[in-house]
Amino acid sequence: MPSVSPKGPIDLGSALLDAWDTNERINQYLLAALDPAAWQMPAPGGTGRTIASILSHVYNVRHMWLVASGVDRPLPGKLDRRTVTQAELTEGLATTAALMREVLQAAIEHGGRMKDFRPDVVGFLAYAVSHEAHHRGQVCLQAKQIGHAPSKEAGYGMWEWTKRWKEAVKR
Repeated sequence: MPSVSPKGPIDLGSALLDAWDTNERINQYLLAALDPAAWQMPAPGGTGRTIASILSHVYNVRHMWLVASGVDRPLPGKLDRRTVTQAELTEGLATTAALMREVLQAAIEHGGRMKDFRPDVVGFLAYAVSHEAHHRGQVCLQAKQIGHAPSKEAGYGMWEWTKRWKEAVKR
């Protein structure tokens, strides 16, 4: 049997929400590390999405899930990948992260089931974090290919989960 922490059980619902918050902190960390000059630069070879387009896709997928989950309040609109600014996306991701957190919280409070997603809230979190991490990787690679790589500190910093977790949950 694997070794476990002697501190006792954790609240898995809170841990799930903390993981989501940490994922968003990493998104914000990357956004702050990006060179604005790279934001709308064409992808290598002239085909593919810009960094702005990749990250607005992340936002717009969140928007899609918020609509699908039946959030009962007005949602911010979708973002246009051709005109979105870094500041708009930074704010938009923070806003949608908070709304997605509410959706996750509601699912936790109602037995872990998600509207229109199977199997459950844990699977949804894994899907959402995997999706966003995939696109963070694309952004970092593309930034490097067009001559605007994030610093090594920023690159390693995205993997410092405990540090980003502490920042996200203020512990």
